[in-house]
Amino acid sequence: MIAEHLPNLFFALGIFSLGFVAIGPNILAVMGTSMARGRSQGAALALGVGLGSGIWASLTVAGLATLMTAYAGAMIVLKIFGVAYLLWLAFKAFRSAAKPDPAALEAGAADGHNMVLRGLTIQMTNPKAALQWIAIVAIGLGPNAPWQIGLMLVASAMILSILVHLAYAVTFSTGPVIAFYTRTRRWIEGTLGALFTFAAFKLATSRV
Repeated sequence: MIAEHLPNLFFALGIFSLGFVAIGPNILAVMGTSMARGRSQGAALALGVGLGSGIWASLTVAGLATLMTAYAGAMIVLKIFGVAYLLWLAFKAFRSAAKPDPAALEAGAADGHNMVLRGLTIQMTNPKAALQWIAIVAIGLGPNAPWQIGLMLVASAMILSILVHLAYAVTFSTGPVIAFYTRTRRWIEGTLGALFTFAAFKLATSRV
């Protein structure tokens, strides 16, 4: 019974995986944090993003995300929070770029718990995630799919999200990357600030 639904499940996870190719705000945040604050902070942020993926998947499987998208007011509020948070990340990046001394960076300003919360916030304030998950769940949970398939989809997506974002954290916290970041820190932070600002603009002007 379960086996006949596995092809749809794997296809849905494949579509979900394609999203990691596009560098979005969550991946940008993991990359920037890993370069500026080290692997442990980047990994904590990656964990938060992955947990957010699991929560969105759970809400969608339970039907709550679909219900939320039916009310324009709820999506507008979520969009406002998302835009505001992306602009806050842009402000922090620009502020870091303006600091001439790398030692002035907030290397130890945030502990792991704060970074987990930051990653969770980035993921949960993205209304496009709700729409993405509605499509993924519609593919992964075919007609009459047992509850075990829904559970497998949620668990697999969360684990996959954590692992991929951890891979970004590890990659961008290696010695050569850190050395490059140290030499070009202000340019990198300025670029991240511009990209976060652009992401906020795209979200604000989208028809979500």
